Amino acid sequence: MSRKRIDLILEGVTIEAVAAEGKALTHVDGMVVFVDFAVPGDVVDIQVYKKKKNYMEGFIKRIVKPSEHRLEPFCKHFGVCGGCRWQPLPYEMQLEAKRQQVEDQLVRIGHLQVPEIRPTLPSEATRHYRNKLEFSASCSRWLLKDEDPNTLTDKDRMALGFHVGKFFDKVLDIEQCHLQKEPSNAIRLFIKRFCLENGYEFYNIRENHGFFRNMFVRSTEKGDFMLILVFAREEEDKRKALLDALVKEFPQITSLYYVINEKLNDSIADQSPVLYHGEDAIYEEMEGLRFKIGPKSFYQTNSRQAYRLYSVARDFAALSGNELVYDLYTGTGTIAQFVSAKASKVIGIEYVPEAIEDARLNADANGITNCDFFSGDMKDVLNDAFIREHGRPDVIILDPPRAGIHPDVAQVILNAAPERMVYVSCNPASQARDLAILCRDYEITAVQPVDMFPHTMHVENVVALKRR
Repeated sequence: MSRKRIDLILEGVTIEAVAAEGKALTHVDGMVVFVDFAVPGDVVDIQVYKKKKNYMEGFIKRIVKPSEHRLEPFCKHFGVCGGCRWQPLPYEMQLEAKRQQVEDQLVRIGHLQVPEIRPTLPSEATRHYRNKLEFSASCSRWLLKDEDPNTLTDKDRMALGFHVGKFFDKVLDIEQCHLQKEPSNAIRLFIKRFCLENGYEFYNIRENHGFFRNMFVRSTEKGDFMLILVFAREEEDKRKALLDALVKEFPQITSLYYVINEKLNDSIADQSPVLYHGEDAIYEEMEGLRFKIGPKSFYQTNSRQAYRLYSVARDFAALSGNELVYDLYTGTGTIAQFVSAKASKVIGIEYVPEAIEDARLNADANGITNCDFFSGDMKDVLNDAFIREHGRPDVIILDPPRAGIHPDVAQVILNAAPERMVYVSCNPASQARDLAILCRDYEITAVQPVDMFPHTMHVENVVALKRR
């Protein structure tokens, strides 16, 4: 059923501040109004699309007078693509908005006692900073406002780009993305052109049919590239023709994989990528340490900023060289190995078996002998028996997924009673919830937001805790 239209326009309203989820806010007749793509100081007419008892939501129908802070978006897809929503907002304002977001979640909503929250650490690069992007293929792309669907051919409807927010089956065709360095754009455009010229069927996610499904591009700071192409079924001749064309056109591709994914969802976490050409992995380096990145490996998406993030975590851990450290949700063991030189021993635990395999290989390659890694669901692996066997940690570092930690894990941590903890999170909301549990026995001694994703509302946050 379609949403009922709200025939309400708010005229000549001045935007007051940046709000959560990439929106801005103002007040009209005592009611909060959240507005998409607005900048504090803008005077705008607002088309309201949602009205509740205590708030409204809307979009800019007309900019009456732009804010003195407003910048011209640098991407032609701004406003349609769901990413980089803060392009019109000066970077300094983005950083302060992220610091405020952390304060709101921890203090105003979480009611936690925290010291003064430090200014957000800026990213050295604000464009071309991502080392991993996923693009989806679709035979039914998102149509722009000025397009007449009746004039489009089947080829005109093909897309290779990003999913449009709130529409799982619609993909915006991307001409140029500013998030990853070249040849990321060139590779994607070549694949689309080759597929169209050779009659390859793009995927229909709603009806679950088609041939070419999605692709991943991974890169390193030194310029290595990994490309993973995902097909919905095996058609060997067509698959090989595309892969061979890529090898010829882009000799700089270090590692070329393909996946045959016949499932109903796009995730390749449970799939087996097949190496078609080149090396089996690419490598990132940090303080002389070398980290192997395979097709399914987790690595922080902003490589240069990851170094700053891990440096903060290591500083907050305040290691003297004698501590037993547990690194929970260790991924490929990057934090574990990064702090290992200042610890007696580090134990890393991670859910993904392939990541633990990479962690062990990385440790061996780096000559690190004081790290042990274990694979399994955190709430199943980390229990009182595990701690009795491997030793009570002096310091725990945890970097969980967005959902945060399971309550059972929080209780085991409290039972282990380490002297210090460092909680790294990409979601201050779930972090605040978990900290409320941990702060039964701990106090927060430092809070440092880190900007890993410029021009977005997302923020990484590092919290130091000390046992009371």
